Amino acid sequence: MYHHLLLIAHLLAATIWVGGHLFLSLRFLSEAMRNKDVTIIQNFKDKFEPIGMPALVVSVLTGILMAYDYDVTFTHWFSFSGGIEKVVSVKLILLLITVGLAVNAQLFLFPKLTSKELPKAALQIILVTLIGVAMLVLGSLIRIGGL
Repeated sequence: MYHHLLLIAHLLAATIWVGGHLFLSLRFLSEAMRNKDVTIIQNFKDKFEPIGMPALVVSVLTGILMAYDYDVTFTHWFSFSGGIEKVVSVKLILLLITVGLAVNAQLFLFPKLTSKELPKAALQIILVTLIGVAMLVLGSLIRIGGL
């Protein structure tokens, strides 16, 4: 039951995180690019962050707890020794890339975002979205024993 509750919390949080980025990528990003209007992206960011960032934190924490429940402890991370270890390791690598992109966006990209910088923002948004979708697909592989 414990694992199932973790899974539900993980899936709900991932739904918010990935769904928000899909919505941003598919709905708002094209409009911002077409109109060269950075306020569309900034307004979405300001509204999404209060629920998106906690969702990401919940996803990370529940993911780690579920990995431990599968006996993929810290010492097995990045071992790539079994199917589930491979999934956990790849998801952790993708998480680290996501964190790097988030730090770059928060410190360097969004504070000085102009219409000229919009393609860079678009690239980051698309990368984070694709990484989120990849993490969802990888997570679904746990059910069949991993990679």
